Amino acid sequence: MEVAFALPERQAVVALEVPLGATASEAVALADLPGRFPDVSPEAFAGTDLGIFGKRLREPSSHRLRAGDRVELYRPLILDPKAARLARAIAEKR
Repeated sequence: MEVAFALPERQAVVALEVPLGATASEAVALADLPGRFPDVSPEAFAGTDLGIFGKRLREPSSHRLRAGDRVELYRPLILDPKAARLARAIAEKR
């Protein structure tokens, strides 16, 4: 299984062997993302939403992983996508 985290300028996809019955939250802890991204606050990894292949998990601390799963950490949006599209449309009309 894998744990994936991305910043705008770089990403990490960490391949892991996890114990049978491990949860998504446990896999994130095993991936040692704070060690791979020392410039990111460790709290950012603890409080972020998690998902499996683009689908957000409601309860990552109880979601049991299956073989081949990729746990993804989702950063908060800086700009609402609808607002960004509107801004681009307005700029294109000028």
